[in-house]
Amino acid sequence: MKILPVIMSGGSGTRLWPASTDERPKQFHALASSATMLQETVQRVSFEGFLAPLIICNHRHGAEVFTQLEAVGIKPADVILEPFGRNTAAVGVIAAGWAQKNAPGALVLLMPADHVIADGSGFRDIVSLAGRAAKDYIVTFGIEPTGPETGYGYIQAGEALFDGAFKVRRFVEKPARSVAEGYLAEGGYSWNAGIFLYDPDLFLAEADRLCPEILASALAALKGANEIDTGRLLDPEAFKGVPSEAIDVAVMEKTDRAAVVPCSVGWADIGSWSELWRHAARQPKDNYTRGDTVLLESTGSLIWSDGPSISVIGLSDIVVIATAEHVLVLPKNRAQDVKAVVEHRKAKR
Repeated sequence: MKILPVIMSGGSGTRLWPASTDERPKQFHALASSATMLQETVQRVSFEGFLAPLIICNHRHGAEVFTQLEAVGIKPADVILEPFGRNTAAVGVIAAGWAQKNAPGALVLLMPADHVIADGSGFRDIVSLAGRAAKDYIVTFGIEPTGPETGYGYIQAGEALFDGAFKVRRFVEKPARSVAEGYLAEGGYSWNAGIFLYDPDLFLAEADRLCPEILASALAALKGANEIDTGRLLDPEAFKGVPSEAIDVAVMEKTDRAAVVPCSVGWADIGSWSELWRHAARQPKDNYTRGDTVLLESTGSLIWSDGPSISVIGLSDIVVIATAEHVLVLPKNRAQDVKAVVEHRKAKR
């Protein structure tokens, strides 16, 4: 079984501003370790049985992708550049179309560039298991819940296909806490990690049936792509016609060929500064610091500097982020509100 890793690197990571910006979003930063999130993602699948990765990213980031992969000794199979974002259904189609031509017989492993997976070996084992179902089903990976999280979508497992793999009964959007608690009590639910394994022929056939406009426009954009210095730029005119829909909405929630493989591999979506604090290896007094920092009589905080020295005295449960251009200070429990600051600053331009 050959597997083509396709890395989606199009996110902007606005809740991790000011470190994460449109020009250099969070996947290009070292957040959870000494390697960047993109580097960790490609290293996770640089093993026997996996082909060289295909990277799909914004056209502004092609040079950064090559630089970061070269730094860890990995050469991508190709870098496809989006002239602008059109969500993940288009990415899924483009990945399948590229694989049909350039990696015949391989399964596509579609995954975001900005997730943490602590157990890389366990992840590769679960991908191998999922491969047993991927010729007949579009497989998604469900994360076994550790609590009633309201920030993730959920997947309810249905009929078992074999030990460890199930047909999907339904997808559920981010629930209220009481509903999430009910899911955990009932069992059979997992978090939706947004990682997929599929046969390109099957995926394109389902896309043709369920979202034909996305299929036609995305494949036309791929066919009309032009080689430039930083990758293969999709045809902007064709890509402009692609409806912007998530792969879950356009395909997975409609198909009867969806399967789920629940797993526990130390997965985390570092979507905010509070999430980074929660998953990081914290220091004494429950603090997590990066850069030139001094903390006195302070606990439970995340203090991060990309340059200026930061000193904190007598404050707890706060986030302080300093870059060369910006300083952000907020209570840790307001971490989700950072996106509002980004939007407000854009409106002032």
